[in-house]
Amino acid sequence: MADVPMNEFEINTKTATILVVDDEAVNVKLLLRTLKAAEYSNVISTQDPRQVLALQKAHNCDLILLDINMPYMDGYAVMEQLKAEVTEPLPPILVLTAQHMQEFRQKALDSGARDYVTKPFDSNELLSRVRNLLEVQLSHKYIRQHNEILEKKVEERTQEIQKANAQLHKSRLLIVHKLGRAAEYRDEETGLHIIRMSKMAVLLGRAAGMNQQQLDLLLNAAPMHDVGKIGIPDSILLKPGKLEPDEWEIMKTHAQIGADILDGDESVLLTMARDIALNHHEKWDGTGYPNGLKGEAIPLVGRICALADVFDALTSKRPYKEPWTTEDAVALIKKESGQHFDPQLVAHFLMLLPECLAIKNKYTELEGDD
Repeated sequence: MADVPMNEFEINTKTATILVVDDEAVNVKLLLRTLKAAEYSNVISTQDPRQVLALQKAHNCDLILLDINMPYMDGYAVMEQLKAEVTEPLPPILVLTAQHMQEFRQKALDSGARDYVTKPFDSNELLSRVRNLLEVQLSHKYIRQHNEILEKKVEERTQEIQKANAQLHKSRLLIVHKLGRAAEYRDEETGLHIIRMSKMAVLLGRAAGMNQQQLDLLLNAAPMHDVGKIGIPDSILLKPGKLEPDEWEIMKTHAQIGADILDGDESVLLTMARDIALNHHEKWDGTGYPNGLKGEAIPLVGRICALADVFDALTSKRPYKEPWTTEDAVALIKKESGQHFDPQLVAHFLMLLPECLAIKNKYTELEGDD
């Protein structure tokens, strides 16, 4: 429906659909003639009140002129049936009655009529009441239709925004995955290590109370924990032996480098990835790096990834070491509870150990993949 100025409603009333209901043929003819003379062009009629419901559903009338005293169903019963059976907003009902007593007119109004005219009616009075009721009805109809258009536009715009946000999120995920792959190429760690530690991190996150949306973000952000190693020289990053003190200081800068790489985007995904990259080497007792954060000052996702990363790294084979046994790795984690690791997360980890081992078994490097 096009936007229609409110001052055009008087003209539009002439094309409104009017239903005339009266069991007397002479009354129907008089009403049709009166309405036609007033240039109402869309008038239908019936002498059988049992047809009113079907006619209203078929034509969605804008006004009903309804007699009260009729066979089969009186006007009160017709109004009750319309209210019970019609789901759309009912049109105004103008009752035509030969009853002059107040109680009959009051009953008609209480039953749902908007107005009434007593028989025999004055044509000018009838047309004035018809015009007034139609102007109000069409105004309401216009407002409803206009609101439906606005709601549809809002819904369409909301869908466009959701689609754009989904595409943006997809693009960010792609960026994160590409950066993760780039970091893997620079380090000795395999892609399966990234998968294992991310899935273990999700187990810990769920136990720590993170909701599903946060867990989905964690699964995709955790692989960014070592992205900063892209900025570490090969002579240090790939050195087979123990690092010298000055080399170790350079290696430790990978946490800040990773945070800097992921900085500048306020999305929840990259914000979480930045927190993980920056804080996964912080320690519960404050002896970690790069900022020496302590306890709960370390973001939860940083504490979670620290534990998942260490456990999987210890129990995985590397070119420079054999894998630790599960027992030895668990013993170290218990020992470091309250020092390196969040004690509550350690408690969760011990409860989740079977699930963590299932992840390791499912995502295990084949011989020669190192």
